[in-house]
Amino acid sequence: MDSNKLNSRRSFLGALALGATASSLSLLTNPVYAKLPEFNETQMGDADAWFGNIKGKHRIVYDGSTPHGGFPIIWNWAYYLTNNGTGSPDSDITAMTVLRHSALPIALEDRVWKKYNLGEVFDIKDNETGVASLRNPYYEPREGDFPLPGIDGIKRLQERGAMFCACDLATKVYSNVVAEKMKLDPTEVYNDWVSAVLPDIQLVPSGVWALGRAQEHGCGYIFAGE
Repeated sequence: MDSNKLNSRRSFLGALALGATASSLSLLTNPVYAKLPEFNETQMGDADAWFGNIKGKHRIVYDGSTPHGGFPIIWNWAYYLTNNGTGSPDSDITAMTVLRHSALPIALEDRVWKKYNLGEVFDIKDNETGVASLRNPYYEPREGDFPLPGIDGIKRLQERGAMFCACDLATKVYSNVVAEKMKLDPTEVYNDWVSAVLPDIQLVPSGVWALGRAQEHGCGYIFAGE
């Protein structure tokens, strides 16, 4: 990669990091954010009700703040694996993963990964090709997507009772930065990303909001980023 491209990529990722760090202030002061749809009363009701699906004696919430090679998903699977191995059925287990900050794209369908080059934006490589991924490798993983065979992806984990949610605040911040970079309308890009949230993944006001709610519902906390 030549130096100009490298510097451009670093500047872009730096802008993403700055946007995420300063997101709360930006939402209050940046007129672009003011035009984006608010998390409305209906969405709030749906998000609160969603936590009623937490069940069983064994409850954990994973803080997925970065993609971390898929570990926010791997640790969710490992919780089921080891609780099963010590005598607890899936019906007595809830593992939740909160996908926030730069782990957000894990909650989105392949269509937007390809359309907005999310593998490049979030530095997620396709293990088969070695270049930026044009698909979500963690929803229905292919052979080689995870470091070991037999690890369940999001779809299979949901079938077992696992829960996944996505941060609306991160969706606003990152979609706005991508829209600016691609010279697109921020509201249209944000709405496109919201429409691409994978089935049964709950959009929540923010990832930290969800982590708090999960602990209020009896989930232990584990950091799954890096």
